[in-house]
Amino acid sequence: MNWDDDSSPVEERIVGAAAEGDDQAVEAALRPKDLGEFIGQEKVRQQLDLVLKAARQRGATADHVLLSGAPGLGKTTLSMIIAAEMNAPIRITSGPAIQHAGDLAAILSSLQEGEILFLDEIHRMSRPAEEMLYMAMEDFRVDVIVGKGPGATAIPLDLPPFTLVGATTRAGLLPPPLRDRFGFTAHMEFYEPHELERVVRRSAGLLDVEIDTDGAAEIAGRSRGTPRIANRLLRRVRDYAQVEADGVITREVAAAALGVYEVDSRGLDRLDRGVLEALLKLFGGGPVGLSTLAVAVGEERETVEEVAEPFLVREGLLARTPRGRVATPAAWAHLGLVPPQAAGPGAAGGGGAARGGSGQGGLFGM
Repeated sequence: MNWDDDSSPVEERIVGAAAEGDDQAVEAALRPKDLGEFIGQEKVRQQLDLVLKAARQRGATADHVLLSGAPGLGKTTLSMIIAAEMNAPIRITSGPAIQHAGDLAAILSSLQEGEILFLDEIHRMSRPAEEMLYMAMEDFRVDVIVGKGPGATAIPLDLPPFTLVGATTRAGLLPPPLRDRFGFTAHMEFYEPHELERVVRRSAGLLDVEIDTDGAAEIAGRSRGTPRIANRLLRRVRDYAQVEADGVITREVAAAALGVYEVDSRGLDRLDRGVLEALLKLFGGGPVGLSTLAVAVGEERETVEEVAEPFLVREGLLARTPRGRVATPAAWAHLGLVPPQAAGPGAAGGGGAARGGSGQGGLFGM
């Protein structure tokens, strides 16, 4: 991509939304519009490009697509790109919004031929709707049940050919009969720092923000391998540069801004550091049960398990064991603390207290 292109209508809309403080509009406008603009996920892009080109050459609808991966990696963006590449309209809904088979039937019956149906968090769809989806995906037909009990009648309803794009953060929860009906499946990987640096530079150009290479690298390195987080941090650093600096984002400005927002050099935020500090300072590094750890940081168990833990485990700062959560040597080093066993004879009491705390945590379960 050429970062020095003249302003486009898209850039003007983004700058206008940014001036009005509409972060949601800015985030939507920053999304790439075609596969050529999409950064990262090289294998997925190449495979998906072949699928879509082949469908266009045949004059047919594209196969159903399943995208899995952590939040913020581009699943929604890719669904919109699929619609753009196929020159088709897109309908967006989510699994939690479809609680009854009738909800799904109403959506399917109103689709146009070739339309893209994007179903986010598809694994959270109700079982009756899921079973209706099997026939819709395979035969482009649904049976609408009229009446109840012995007098109920199934009325077949033909559907126009459409493409279902399903997105999930937990592919393992999808039943095999549903997963097998997707013609193309792809897993979205976390981004490398150099890829996120390109994302930051592209977004900065669209936002009309001046940023140097070191500034982009600093933001990319703290973005947890996720483009959505990179764009969010860029907007906050932009605010800091506008108010506290000369509007130019350098490494020093980016580091100072992210320090204000409590994002450290490895991308850990307040919750991540809170979990690590509790694990190290209160429980001597563990093992400690998840419920006890959640109470120690004042958060719900699900929040610690689903928000903080995946990143801490991926960074090698925390490990899950049968007895509970355990801090790794890298966690002690990152927080500048010394493990009890390495602190010498004077730390024996602290180590005993820590072991007692971790044993207590084990009683509460993981």
